[in-house]
Amino acid sequence: MLLRVAAFVIGVLELLAPKAVVNFWMSLAAEGDVDLRSWVYTAARVEGVVLVVWALTRGRSGSGEA
Repeated sequence: MLLRVAAFVIGVLELLAPKAVVNFWMSLAAEGDVDLRSWVYTAARVEGVVLVVWALTRGRSGSGEA
């Protein structure tokens, strides 16, 4: 349940503000200024869609998971 909520929140953030999310994680991962290609933000939005869809559909397959 907590994983679904976290995935949903991160997914929504990536959909609404992909630059802020990517820049936050890149500041943790790399030292100094990093030049990112323009498709990185599009990939973050796609990842956001995947996370939101996964969070909303997880447990609805009828497998008995709650």
